[in-house]
Formats: sequence, C-alpha cells, structure tokens
Amino acid sequence: MTIRFQWCRSLGAADFPVSAYEQLRTQVADATPFNTLAWLQAAEFALLPEQQLHVLLGWQDQTLCLCLPLVSGRERIGGLRFRVLHHLGYPLADRIALLVRLDAESMGQALMQIRQHLPHALLQLNEVIEPVGEQSVLSAWMALSSTGERRLSCRVPVHLISDSDHQEISGDTRYKLRRARKRIAACGAEIRRLTPDAISMGQLLRALADVEAASWKGQEGVGIFSDPMHQQWMNHAFSALAAQGQVRVVTLELNGECISYRLGLLDQGRLYDYNLAFLPQHADLGSGRVLLEEWIRWGLDENWRWIDASRVSLNNSSHQLHERMTGQLEHWRWSFYSWQPDGLLLGFALRLWRSLKPWLGKRKSKSASSI
Repeated sequence: MTIRFQWCRSLGAADFPVSAYEQLRTQVADATPFNTLAWLQAAEFALLPEQQLHVLLGWQDQTLCLCLPLVSGRERIGGLRFRVLHHLGYPLADRIALLVRLDAESMGQALMQIRQHLPHALLQLNEVIEPVGEQSVLSAWMALSSTGERRLSCRVPVHLISDSDHQEISGDTRYKLRRARKRIAACGAEIRRLTPDAISMGQLLRALADVEAASWKGQEGVGIFSDPMHQQWMNHAFSALAAQGQVRVVTLELNGECISYRLGLLDQGRLYDYNLAFLPQHADLGSGRVLLEEWIRWGLDENWRWIDASRVSLNNSSHQLHERMTGQLEHWRWSFYSWQPDGLLLGFALRLWRSLKPWLGKRKSKSASSI
C-alpha cells in the first residue's frame, strides 16, 4: 500500500484531522480512554517547556491509517542525558492501543520517518496492549533497530461481570467484606455513586486531591495530583471526559466529607479503575475492598461488562481485583534503540547488562548462601 506521511505539531492545530482520528480510534478494537483526544489534548497541555510534541500521521488516499503522537525530551540514563521519545500520555496513561492499521513494510517506512524528523537515541512505548493471537505491528521495528526490547510491564486483573455477582462472594474475601461493611456501618459512613459532568468535575477533583494529599500517595509524592503539572493534566482530562459522560466515582463519606474514593473511566461497558486513595486515619475500615465491590454492583445495575484494574505493579501487586478476577491482560514496553552513536551506546549497555545479570544473580545467591 502507498502511504503518505504528515507531521503535526499539536492535536489542537487547525489542520489536525479530528474526524479522521476519531474514525481510526473506533476501528482499533483495543483503544482505551487514554487514546481519546480528551485525554491526549490534556496531556499535551501539561507538557514541560523542554518537551516537544510531534504527531506522525499516515494516510492511504483519504483514510487515516496511523496516528502516533510522540513527545521528545532529554532523559538522564546512567548519569548521561539522551534524547528519548515517548507516546503522548506517558507516564499517567494506564494503557494504550497503537492507532495503526498498516502492514509491516509501511510500519518500517513510519520508523524511517520518525528517525529522519526526530533524531533520538531511544524510542520507548509503554503500557501497550496487543491484540490477542496477533503479532504486534511493532515487531517490524525490531530488525530495523540497533537493539530492540519487548518487555512485560504488568499483568492486569480484569473481572467479567455476570449473574453470579448477584450472590455474595465466598471464601476469605467474603469475610473481609463483611468485616469492612460492619466497621463502615458502625462509624456511620455512607457510600455514594457519582457521575460528574464537566461543571461538577472540578469541585469533585479538588475533594479527591485533598484525600490523596493526606494519603500515603500524597506523602510519598506518587499520586496523580502530587505534581502541579500532573494536577493540571488531571483537571483538563477528567473535565473533558466527564463532559462525554465517561467518568465514574464511588466515594465513602463521613459527616459529608470524602474519606475514601475510587476514580474510574467507563468506556464501551468497561470500567477502568484508575485511582484510589483514603485518609490514613480511616485505613482500618477496609474501604478499598468495599468500594471495589460497589463498582461491581454498579456494573450489575447498569449492564457494564468488565471491571478492569487498568494498571498494576508487575510484581507483588496489591490490587484487590486479584481476589475477583476472571482473566488478565498483559501490558508491554517496547524499546527501540537507534543507529546514532548515542543509540548504539545505550543498546550496547542494555545487551551488556543482559549478559551480566544472570552471572550477578548467581554470585549474589552464592554470597547469601555462604552467610
């Protein structure tokens, strides 16, 4: 196929093809809320001064077949600074699908376009979901890179809502839920379901940000509201998504004050459980598990199909949906090192680390056993 490539500097530019983008997004079955223009335009608005957005578009006749919004910036790796490209939305996008409908040859041409227009050491795409049973479109880039790496980011628990969810869950989880409900009832706290619109979203986000700031996430500076630019991003993104009816929140309130919440995005019957926080003085209530149960009950009432943990840690994930999951989805991180001197250097360092890691692991185990 003959592909015509085009570069845009902004998703809000007058020449950006909004309707063609939406048509492409709806054709990609695994697209998520983090692929919507509402989310991505908010991410663009929150870019730092030293970051630049470059959007690669690929056309076949009048049909948009590729949209890859890339952020260029310099990152410190091993004490040195390198030019690195990421998909717009990193690092707060929980999951993305690549909006691509190209064959391997055309994907190779797209990579050449990127390298000519945006010289870099490393192109890294994080939290990428791949179609089940199909080879990723990114596979074509491995042989064209000085070094390529495909690495598992996490396995996300998901729960398919069914009639069985009308019944109380069995086992240890039932005991924990009952105990948490008794504690919540004893203190007089109440659960609320909220579907904010664009007008009410701002005030609600301020309340959620206050809870997160007091929680361990806020204390350690790892929350979605911890950084001023990230807070600006969340305000714009969730206000725009709320205007489209995609935001859902379940809260636990005591005397009219939010003490715990789960914030989610609803898209095509799938609820993405994006963020949660609770006030530390109420940690013993076990509210997280009760609010997760409320997601499932809400899904039963409104015919959602899935509750999705959205993103978890690769190892030792503590997400409570593991107790209820009916399946898992894999996220992948793809890294492509260029043929430029700095890309060759980084790629060599990665290959050296791969070769040394087993030896270092054996040496560490031997040292531990001799103590």
